[in-house]
Amino acid sequence: MARVLVVDDEAIITMQLEEKISSMGHKVVGMVSSGEDAIAKARVAKPDIILMDIVMPGKINGIAAAKVIHKELGIPVIFITSYADDKIIDEVKLVNPYGYIVKPFNELELKAAVQLALFRKKSEGSEPGKRGHLKGLGVDKAEDESGDTIEPDTSIAPESKTVLLNNFYQGLILVLYAPPQTNEAIYKTSIEYGLANSHHIFFAYHQSRIPKFFNKEIQNGGIIPHRLKKGELDTVIPAIGKHRAELQETKQPAVWQFLIDFSDPRDLVQICAIKEHILKMMTDGLPVSAIIALNIEQLSREQIESVSAGITKVIVSTGDETSISIANHSYPLESLTIVPQAMVDEIVRKSLEPLILSILNRPLSGYDIVHEIHSRHNVLIPQSRIYTILYELEGQGIVEVKASGKSKLYVPTEPGKVYIRQKVNEFKFTFQHIFGGVAHEGEGISSAK
Repeated sequence: MARVLVVDDEAIITMQLEEKISSMGHKVVGMVSSGEDAIAKARVAKPDIILMDIVMPGKINGIAAAKVIHKELGIPVIFITSYADDKIIDEVKLVNPYGYIVKPFNELELKAAVQLALFRKKSEGSEPGKRGHLKGLGVDKAEDESGDTIEPDTSIAPESKTVLLNNFYQGLILVLYAPPQTNEAIYKTSIEYGLANSHHIFFAYHQSRIPKFFNKEIQNGGIIPHRLKKGELDTVIPAIGKHRAELQETKQPAVWQFLIDFSDPRDLVQICAIKEHILKMMTDGLPVSAIIALNIEQLSREQIESVSAGITKVIVSTGDETSISIANHSYPLESLTIVPQAMVDEIVRKSLEPLILSILNRPLSGYDIVHEIHSRHNVLIPQSRIYTILYELEGQGIVEVKASGKSKLYVPTEPGKVYIRQKVNEFKFTFQHIFGGVAHEGEGISSAK
């Protein structure tokens, strides 16, 4: 089984490729839509092969991205493109591709190209001149009983692990990350948790795609976005004070949730001031939780220590792995579990319908659901499986279809909302019952009227 990265800015093409690659018995380890993202994802996922479009949005095209990937990582690239003119082909030759497929392609062409590329990669890796390179990469050789050297199988990747956290969105959490790692899945699930619990969410960021997912909630005031421009960190504390004062005038009890992403961390004094302001709100007894994310790429150890002082929950997130740092015993170790990613894959695939139902809390397309499952659980589900379930739900009157441009959005009907809530609770209760757990308070099963 090969690990494949798909790079194309057309959602339909990426989904087609994902489905065809999966049907061949290979695993798609990522789907990205620009040359910059392709390089970043390749560095993290280290796939066996990359299927690369040429013309995409961004500063660099597929050829330039392939050049960087080939030089830096030596990963084979197959180009899949609509362009086949002489100029493009001449440019492609310079990066020594392992294949070139012109759209529209068929499954046989794709399968042949992938198999040949993998065969070529394996053959090149077994050549005498290439073997010494393995040692430079830290791959050890072994000897059999006869004393002959055995080359390691470099196609076998270390087992992937997934960290499961309980009671995560409580207190103050510091996320320390280095690009190209993205924390958008953390922000998204945190916001959804806050909305489900009627929190008032303040989201400050330099750059993020998150606000576009929550237009309705932003318009009705459930989420307060605060764009951070260069040199404007001093606007955060006054903005927090302003919105708190506005809410206090309504005399409604408020639980605050702060999400602040300092992807531009140069003004460390202001960052520490914001952290201290939030900590003071907590020590004053206000119902507050917060996630502060900080790009640590150019920070010294002393600077990182100054930011993390006083915070008991810290996540260090890098391009290769995620580790959890526990500052003191106030954070219960029992709330952290590490399981094989294969276990998460299996549970997600076998529990797909209740998982889709739990996601349908706003209008979504089939592609949105695929992306949501992937961003939350790192599991890629073929779009055809998602649509099969959506069609069944539509036929039962659980969801209805609304057009949005060229996309079809699936929206729960009023009876469907009752059904979804009941079905998800039934699934949670049954799952917990079978494995000896207990349902959370208020999540017992009751008959839907």
